[in-house]
Order: sequence, then C-alpha cells, then structure tokens
Amino acid sequence: GWRRRYAWGSPRRPAPQTAHYKLPDCRFAADPTPMPYRSKTVAAWLALTGGLLGLHRLYLHGLRDPLAWLHWLPTAAGLTGVARLHNLGQDDPAAWVLIPVLGLTISAVMLTAIVYALTPDERWDALHNPGQSGAAAGWGAVLAAIAALLLGGAALMGSVAYGGQMYFEWALRAAQTAPPAVPGR
Repeated sequence: GWRRRYAWGSPRRPAPQTAHYKLPDCRFAADPTPMPYRSKTVAAWLALTGGLLGLHRLYLHGLRDPLAWLHWLPTAAGLTGVARLHNLGQDDPAAWVLIPVLGLTISAVMLTAIVYALTPDERWDALHNPGQSGAAAGWGAVLAAIAALLLGGAALMGSVAYGGQMYFEWALRAAQTAPPAVPGR
C-alpha cells in the first residue's frame, strides 16, 4: 500500500539523518550515547513485580516516558477503593467502581509482562537493543510469563465478578426502593 511505499526508511524515502548520529540507533534525539542493554527477563519481572508503578517502562524507556508515570493514577484510584471498602464497608458505591479499576490495571500490567516474556529474542533485541549483541532469555522469562498469567487471570476474574455482583446488588436495591407503579396513570 501507499504507507509502505512512502514511509520513512523505505527505499524511495530514506529516514532523515543528522551529522553526528542516526535516528534508528538512538532512543532520544538529544542523547547520542549508545543505550545500555535491556534484558527481556528483567523487563518481564519488573512488569510482574512493579508494573503497577510503571517500573518496567522506566527500565525500558527512562524517566522521560509519560506512560510510566500514568501507571500511578489507576493504581492509586484502585487502592483508594480498597481503603474505602475496608473503612466504609460493602455499601460504598465509590469502592464498587474503584476496585475493578485496580483489577483491570493489574490484568493489563500482567498482559504486558506476558508480552515482554514471550517476545522472540531477535525481535526484542531489534526493538530495545539495536546494534548490540543479544543474549538468550532462558527460563526466567518463561517463569515470569507463567506467574503473570496466573496473577493476571485471577485479578481479571476477581474484578469482573466483584464489579458484576455490585452492579446487580445496586440494581436490585434500586428496584426494591422504587415506588410501586399505579395502574391507570
């Protein structure tokens, strides 16, 4: 298609270059120093253990990555829902909304850990270690994928079950408190 013919880096339209560095070899345009090696196993385990705080993105993309800092918002909102549930009980409607946000955030981060762990080594090195010799990931990445699948599946099922239960309890309570319909009006 036309995107392939006119995309940057195609034979008809080469990628722009500057005098002192090439764009594909450097993550940030202002920093021409070579990037340190980024391990697939470390990234997967960081997503598994610290993904709710965005540590995996900070490891891969540095402190300037805005998506890494956005991980704090749904995590804080979900933890606020857990605290509200603990302090105010099950009848708190804000907790009904905020707790599934935490569960969905955990599931999304675990999916990220699975994707990192199961990415082929050659593709990982092309994306995160351009121009460097790569190392085989081994069993550490596989174990991270297994753990992420277990935790992510449990969090997703739990948040869907909790959110569905609270919704149906709310709908039942609303139907019980509604005034009866008067015939003929």
